Order: sequence, then structure tokens, then C-alpha cells
Amino acid sequence: MKILEYAVKFPQMTMLIAVMIIIIGISTILNMPRSEDPELSEARFQVVVVFPGTSPKDLEELVVKPIEQKMSSLENMKNINSNIVDGLAIVWVLYQHGVKVDDKYQEVIREVNNMRSELPKEIYSIDVIKWLPSNVNIIQTALISENASNEDLKKYSKNFKDELEKLTMLKNVKVFGLPDKTIRVELKLDKMYQMHIPVNAVLGSIQSESVNIPGGSVNAGTQTYNIQTSGSYGNLDEVKNTIVFSANNRNVRLKDIANVSFDFEKPTYVTRINSHRCVFVVAALKPNENITAAQKIYKPVIEKFKSTLPANIDLVQNFDQADNVDNRLAELGIDFLIAIGLVSLTLLPLGYRSAIIVMISIPLSLSIGIILINILGYNLNQLSIVGFVVALGLLVDDSIVVVENIERWLREGHSRLDAVLKGVKQISLAVVGCTMTLIIAFLPLVFLPESTGDFIRSLPIAVIMTVLASMAVALTIIPFLSSRILKEHEAPTEGNIFLRVLKRIISKSYSKILDRALNRPVVTSLIALIIFVGSLLLIPVIGFSLFPASEKPQFLIEINTQSQSNVDYTNYITKQIENELKKYEEVKYYSSNVGKGNPQIYYNVLQHNEQSNYAQIFVQLDEETGGNEKVKLIEELRKKWTPYTGAKIEVKNFEQGPPLVAPVEVRLFGDNLDTLRTLSLKVEELLKNTEGTLYINNPLKNLKSDIEVKVNNEKAALLGISMGEIDKGVRLAVTGLDVGKMTDDEGDSYDILVTKEKNDNQSLDAFKNLYINNYQGTAIPLNQVSDLRLITTPPVINHRDKIRTVSVSAFVKEGFLSDKVISSVINSMEQIKLPKGYSFEMGGELEQRKESFSGMNNVIFATVFLFIAILLLEFKTYKSILIVLSVIPLGIVGAVIALLVTGNSLSFVATIGLIALAGIEVKNTILLVDFTNQLRREGKTLDEAIREAGEMRFLPIILTSLTAIGGMMPIALSHNPLISPLAVVIIGGLISSTLLSRLVTPVIYKLIPPKI
Repeated sequence: MKILEYAVKFPQMTMLIAVMIIIIGISTILNMPRSEDPELSEARFQVVVVFPGTSPKDLEELVVKPIEQKMSSLENMKNINSNIVDGLAIVWVLYQHGVKVDDKYQEVIREVNNMRSELPKEIYSIDVIKWLPSNVNIIQTALISENASNEDLKKYSKNFKDELEKLTMLKNVKVFGLPDKTIRVELKLDKMYQMHIPVNAVLGSIQSESVNIPGGSVNAGTQTYNIQTSGSYGNLDEVKNTIVFSANNRNVRLKDIANVSFDFEKPTYVTRINSHRCVFVVAALKPNENITAAQKIYKPVIEKFKSTLPANIDLVQNFDQADNVDNRLAELGIDFLIAIGLVSLTLLPLGYRSAIIVMISIPLSLSIGIILINILGYNLNQLSIVGFVVALGLLVDDSIVVVENIERWLREGHSRLDAVLKGVKQISLAVVGCTMTLIIAFLPLVFLPESTGDFIRSLPIAVIMTVLASMAVALTIIPFLSSRILKEHEAPTEGNIFLRVLKRIISKSYSKILDRALNRPVVTSLIALIIFVGSLLLIPVIGFSLFPASEKPQFLIEINTQSQSNVDYTNYITKQIENELKKYEEVKYYSSNVGKGNPQIYYNVLQHNEQSNYAQIFVQLDEETGGNEKVKLIEELRKKWTPYTGAKIEVKNFEQGPPLVAPVEVRLFGDNLDTLRTLSLKVEELLKNTEGTLYINNPLKNLKSDIEVKVNNEKAALLGISMGEIDKGVRLAVTGLDVGKMTDDEGDSYDILVTKEKNDNQSLDAFKNLYINNYQGTAIPLNQVSDLRLITTPPVINHRDKIRTVSVSAFVKEGFLSDKVISSVINSMEQIKLPKGYSFEMGGELEQRKESFSGMNNVIFATVFLFIAILLLEFKTYKSILIVLSVIPLGIVGAVIALLVTGNSLSFVATIGLIALAGIEVKNTILLVDFTNQLRREGKTLDEAIREAGEMRFLPIILTSLTAIGGMMPIALSHNPLISPLAVVIIGGLISSTLLSRLVTPVIYKLIPPKI
């Protein structure tokens, strides 16, 4: 109360503090970091091993198993998953949540580097990639040209990359779609064999010349001099003039036995935009940067560079996440203004003076809330903004209660100062208790575990900080303003016309219904119980889900051609799909990526690795395209392209939440690949027969045919040929061997690829006239010691925690609930008798749901006990606590009905809405119970106290409920499927709890009256 008196009696200081808060709040919101989604941090890494020409089985034995063994021995390891295809192995390493990401990243790098000597020397590359949501590219641009040479595209894309890298707020600037330039050394093997020059001698000479070994330094007098050695290759002529052999007093140079030239690698990744040849240049935003401010810097750089391009090259920026962020924030800003308008309308019964005072609390509370979340390290994103909008409907509650109570004292004829001091003193404890219960309702959400908790955390933090600020404002600045603005009444008054009408409605309707309820308390309680149980029975009808689809006007088209299809055939199919997309006016851009996925532009969709039979098209619609229109287009394309001749076409929407393979995923575990394949075919058929499934994927559906070089070991040993020499010779002829690098004067590095003289198209001709050197250096034809034969191998091998796994997955058709489809699949799977040593588990949405809701039980228990603790401190009796908590089931009734009416399921965000709803309901009920206790202390009978408290507290309760509903209404009506269910739950729950609890709470109070 001293703070209250200080705020009222020293107006200049109070005004100064209020103005300072608003100015700092405005400055903070303009300058604080902002992004579309919350910044997440998870210790998830990829160990990517590139070993061209190696089968999945060989990769599994030689590379993956040793890496998995080493990684599994590290501390805090959660799980290790591996994906192995031809020439490529990806080991996903995931640590327990909460570890230091950078420390674990260095740990993985250190362990992988220590293993290099244990792994095959022929491995092309091993990279450790840190997975960060901030690696999402915020811009994607295309350098377009149909006739520019690869050399020109390389030059201008490199220049553009250099310009973007100069901008300090950007990171990971990369070029996609341009084949690497290499130095190609095509050995004339026939000539080498005639001259008796071993292949190893040539490879060794190039390797030794390409190594740059520093000479060190020497002291001479008082000076130190660095010793310059010969260094590595600096130009193409130096490579050509490499001495590779000496015989008969004559040096043989590389150019004498090989064709040496610059060349671009055969494209394995083709990029186009709107059917035009292009190269993509992308960039991500560094953490803790303001994306809107960054856009103002990189936009002019892009436009300036565009003006420097030649006439045959154009630049198009097809993706800019800053536009999405600005549009999202603008929409939420409009929702915010609408919410303020609706809140102001609900304040009319207080009178315009009281309404002005309450409205002033909005910018003050929001400013403090924004300052606090910035101090706590949170940025401005769609969820924190939603938190502020949610708080908007709640932060005026304390001010309404305080002003309404002061106004009531004024209407009784007290002076402004007396009314302020007495009114606030009477209500202050209840206000603090109400605010604490509301904070407690949101507080457990702050401690939700795993990445889902990180994703959602900025929302409850924004609500908690703002509501806490609103309590401080309501108990200090609002009383000060009331003492200056509210009007004294010479005689008791009934208030303005809005208040009189509302009181009359309460008196004529609510009072009569309350009398009937109090006369039949048991019957009233039973009716309420039946309504609550009935609402619980509706929950299976609305179903469960995790996170909804994104409403952004963009989606992906994935193309999988027949197994082992080459890039040319996949490109042919992709062009057919492009021709179909041209026909749709709403399609603005379609970025095609043949042989690889589109660069990452969404936080939970990673770029697909290179695969010759895979293509992905990133489709962007006109900005005005609504969510429903996008869904209709997706469904139309799905029907049109399912099935599709020569390929499997999947049209996929972007989904919110953690990364997900597919909503429905059945994992089979076992050792034998043939048995796993047989079981996977059964599961595939099961999914096809399950109603509501779409895009069934079985990676082991088709076996792959390979050519095996079958070596006669005895004959090879007799001729002195080692297996290593045979493998090296075959690799040189088919793929080529990387033996070093050349760095030119401009600092550009080029790989030196040594291969057999051949045509561009690789074929079985690579094995013709292929010779292998024995221990004495004699060249022996390969066909003398080996034969070629066709074999079948699995196209992919997957591991989960070191166990062989096959994942058969499916998406869910529009109009079907994932929960029901998954339940049907589980029931069918339980009927399948698996062989001994084989098992299954459900992944997909069910697994994510378990992880996301894993802490929800603890959250609910913590919420209940914290509620009880606060209520016990305030009321001192368990009966009062029971009366207050009895309101929670009444809110669930309206929440469930609201979800049913709006067609929403009980999602993760809707569950959060239920928890928040509990706090809002309890907050309102505290006012009623507290005032009833006060009236009983003043000597009124039980029935008199219940009736009078019900009528007098109905007004502030209905006003606070209406303001909360008004604040939530724009979110509920928005097109954002992520946050709309939260508002729907709160609105529905507030309506039912406001109507039902105003009857049920007094009845429960009468049945179990607490001691005073």
C-alpha cells in the first residue's frame, strides 16, 4: 500500500516513469531481433560420408558401423540414425536436450577426425554438419540464362556470393545448380602400358606435386626469414608438365600420356526457375538479427548487382522470408488493433473516464512486457506476438477490477482519494491472487521439455511478462490516474446508461436463475456434471493431432522416378510437371531441382541429398492466395498426378512443428534385409488398404541391380595383383580418382580428377582395355582375372540406434484425422505375427506426439498444485480451493464444443489453450469467492452473501470475460492454423465458464461453505 500511496501522492514521478516506459517499449520493439519463427537450438548433427561407387552394404560395413559404434559411446547421446544409399551415408547424431550445442559439435568433429585413419582412404569426403533452424535461407535468388556459358554463370554467381558475404548479418551464402570446375586428367592407358609406366607412379607424382609443405623459417642475424618451397600447383601448365616417370635418360611428362584440361563435371543437379535454366544463390540470417532491418540492407545490394549483369543473364529474387515476416507481423498488428477496438467496446459500461484509464494500461503493460522478453533473450516472432495478443484480452482484467471497485466507492459518495485508497486496498489481495493464478497457468508451459517446448516457449513468456506488468500497473499507475480523472459524485448514482442496462439485465435474469439454482443445489450440480461428462465424450469425435499445416502460399512437389533412373530421365519427367504448373494463374514461381532438393527455406524441411531419380519443385503462389485456396489446389494436383506414368509424384504442404517423415510411420526392426523387405511389403499393402492413407512409401519395395566385378582370387594372386589395385583401377576407369588440388593466383581451388580416356557418357565401355598393374609393375588386362555379372542389392539401408530398420510411411488424405488413421494402422499391425527377433514401432506423428506431450502430465500436475498453493495462501481453507477449482471442468465444456463447431482437433496448441483457460477461469472465480467471504465477515448470512456477491461481482467478471473474448476474437478468426485453435479454446471455454460457473460456483459454495 505504500507504493500505492507514493504513486498517488507524487504524480510528477509517476507520470515520468509511465512516459519513460512507453518510450523505451517503442524503441525496443523497433530494434529487437525479429524472425518468422522462434530461434531453436538442438544438438543434432549430420555426419555425411561421400564414397562414390560404393554399395550400401559395403558402406554399412566399412563406414557406418564404425562411426555408429564411436558415436554411441559418447555421453548424453539420445539416438543415432543412419541412412545409407549408393556412395553416400548420413549418420544423424542427436544428443539429449539441454546440452551445450557448440561443445557437442566440437566433440563430434573431434571423434570423426580421430577415426579417419580407421576408415577407407578412398573416401571422398567426411563432413559434420550442425543442424540449426537459423540455417534456413531467408533469401533465394536465381541467376537466369538460357545461353550463358558455365564459365560466365560461375563468374557472376561467385561475384554475387562475394557481395552478399560482405553483409555482416548474413551467413551461409551458397551457390546451387552449377557443376564444379575441375582439372580432368584423362590417362592414355594403352600408351602407358606400351611404355611400361605404372598407374601408381603417375598418381603418386601428381599427389606429391600438389602438396604444399611449408619450409619453415631460419634466423639470420637479427632477422627471421620464411623458407619458400616449391609449393603446390598454381596453373594448368604446371599440371601438364608434371614429371611422372623417367626411363632411358628421358623424363616423361603428364601431357605426354594424358589429356589435361579444365572441365565442368557432368551435371548431377539441374536447377530451373519457371522452366528457365538458372543457378540459385541463397543466404541465411545470423542469430539475433532483425530480419526486417537486414532486408533494408540486402535489397539494395541485390538490385545494384542486378544492374551489373550482362544482357543474357537476369536476376530474380523468388523468395524473401522478410516479406513473410512483415506480412505476418502486419496481420497480427491488424488483429491487435481490432482486439483493442473490441476491448474498448466492452469497457463502455464503466463510463468513458474509466474506459480511458483502463485503455491507458494497455500500452504501459505491453511496453513493460516487450522490454522484459527482450531482456530475457527472446525475439519478436509469430508466437511471441500471439502471446501479446492473448495477453491483450487479459492485461486489462486487473485494471477493470480496480477501476470498477474505485468507481463503486465513488458512486457511494466518497472522495476520489478515499475511493482510490479504500477501493484498491479492498481488492488488492484478490488482484494479486488472480494474477498469480493466471501466471501459474502459463508458467508450466515455459518448462515443457524437448524442442517442442523451445518452439512454444516465447508465447507463455510474453503472456506472463505482460500480465505481471499489468498487475503492477493496476496497483500503481491506474489508482494514480483514477485519482485525477474519475469524477466524484455528490450523491450515490447508478452509473451510465450502459451500466444501468447491464445491471438491469443481471438483476432480472441472472438473479432469478441464481435463486432457482440455490434452491436446488444438488440438482444444479448434477446437471453441471452431466454436461461436463457429455463434453468429454466429444473429445474422441474431434480427435487428436499435433501441429497443423502451414498457411503460407507455398508447397513442395516431390518426384521419384523408377529406381536407378538417371538424371536425364528424371529431368524429362520434371519438365512435364513444369508444363502442367504453367497452366495455373495463381502459381507465381516454381523452382525445380533435379537430382537434389531445393535449398532449405522452411525451418523443419531439410534439403534432400543428391539422388539421380529424385527431383523437387518449390511452388510459390500469389501472395493473395488464401489457405483454403492453396489446399484446394494441392488436392487437385494430387488427384491429377496420382498415379503418374513413369514416376511417383507427391504434392506436400509444409507442416508446423518438429521435422516429421510422415504422419503415419511403421518402423520394422531386424537383422536380415530379405526378411525386412518381405515384412515391409506386407506393411505397405496394409497401409494401402487403410482408409485415409496417401503416398505410401516403402524404400525396400524394389531391389536394385548392380554390376559386380567378380575377381578370381587365386588367379589374381598368381599374377601378383592385389585386390586394392583392382579396386583402384576400376574406380579410375568408371568414376575417376581425386588425387589433389590446384590453387590459382586468384585463390580458386580446383580438384584434379584422374580417369581413363573416355566419352562423356559412362557405360560398360569403361571396362574395355582396362589394365591393372601387378607388384612388378606389369600391366595385366582386368578381364584375365575377373568377370562382370549382374547382382541385386537393396537400394537403401537404414539404421536406428545401430539396428537395421525399414520405415514404411504414409500421408493422410484431406478430411481424415491422423489420429484415427494411425489407430487403425496400429490395430492392423498388432494382428501381424512377426518372426522371432523382429519387432515394430510407430514413428511419425504418434512418436512426435508422445515427445511433445511427454511433459504435459507433469505440467498439469504442477499447475494444479501451484493453483492449490496460491489459493491456500489466499483463502486458508481447502473448501475455498475446491470451490474455485470446480470452475475448470465448466470451461472444458465450451472449449470442446468450440473445437467441434470450428472443425479443429485437440492439437498441441489447443491443449495449451486449455491450460491457459484454467488460469483465466480461476482468476475470475477468485473474485467471487473472495467477495463472498468478505460479505460473510461483515455479518451477512450465507444465502445473502452468496446472492449479493454473485450480483455485484457478475459485472466485473462479465466485463473481464468479454475483454478476453474480444482480444482473442481476431486470432480465432485468422487464417493461421497454428494459433487459431488456442483462441478458439479460450473463447469457447470463457463463454461456458462465465455462464455456467456463475451458477455452479455459488451452488458449490452453498453445499460446502468454507470457514471464515
